[in-house]
Amino acid sequence: MSAVLKAPVTVEFPFTRSLGPVQSAFLTGLRERVVLGVRTGDGRTLVPPVEYDPVTAEEIRDVVEVAPTGTVTTWAWNHAPRRGQPLAGPFAWVLVRLDGADTALLHALDAPGPDAVHTGMRVRVRWAEERTGAITDIACFEPYDGEAGQLTGGTGEFENPVGGIVAPARLDYTYSPGRAQTAYINALADRRTVGERCPSCRKVYVPPRGACPTCGVATEERVEVGPGGTVTTFCIVNIKAKNLDIEVPYVYAHIALDGADLALHGRIGGIPYDQVRMGLRVEPVWTEGGRYPDHYRPTGEPDGDYDMYKELL
Repeated sequence: MSAVLKAPVTVEFPFTRSLGPVQSAFLTGLRERVVLGVRTGDGRTLVPPVEYDPVTAEEIRDVVEVAPTGTVTTWAWNHAPRRGQPLAGPFAWVLVRLDGADTALLHALDAPGPDAVHTGMRVRVRWAEERTGAITDIACFEPYDGEAGQLTGGTGEFENPVGGIVAPARLDYTYSPGRAQTAYINALADRRTVGERCPSCRKVYVPPRGACPTCGVATEERVEVGPGGTVTTFCIVNIKAKNLDIEVPYVYAHIALDGADLALHGRIGGIPYDQVRMGLRVEPVWTEGGRYPDHYRPTGEPDGDYDMYKELL
């Protein structure tokens, strides 16, 4: 058997969210070099602010200003910063209780080394040169041995308040498909589709999972299926995806390949989108180099009988 495959995978997307009045005031305040929190019914000041009291669940909107100076309550040294983190060189992650606050704010501390950081040390905000209304308007914290910072008198009322933010989300990891799907992927390179048969219920799973989800036993017997198959269900896509060079509308379908007991999904081409239907017989159209099917197209055969695929919907 060939070695199990592995490859780097990146999942990345921009996350867009609207802001309520509390978060809007907080982020707009950062843009104006003002740190705001919220005061709870029992007099605690929460920074960063939240919209509901974590103890009573009551809505809170009493915005109050706190100082841009504070005290480190705990910390951890980051010796190898990753892409997108606040500082390019080694720094400390710190929880800072700002003067006037009862909770701590997580951010970076610019320090020459871990020996220069300790719980109880005094720090202050270092503001970013360009501020847009985001937590990154605080570039980082820096050591500080002066008096508590002066308040500006901010009330949370600003011109042009921030109404929403776009935060990039990214996850980098190494993915291994395992023994069963490695064999499946290697077969695709030869323009073949293979599944695995359960030794108990005799169902053939494509793509293979390495175990039968029904019987809970390992699957090792490989079975070649297809190449033709039958559309079981489908959907019409009307929203164009970023970085996907396919004109809308187009169709994605579940396709039961001949000999398989599990439908896989693929794009349907070579037919107007409004003519795709349940029971349509299709075959794969391979990408250049044959690594995987680019889409499936009609074979011209009569439609499959519903009773043949009704258990695969």
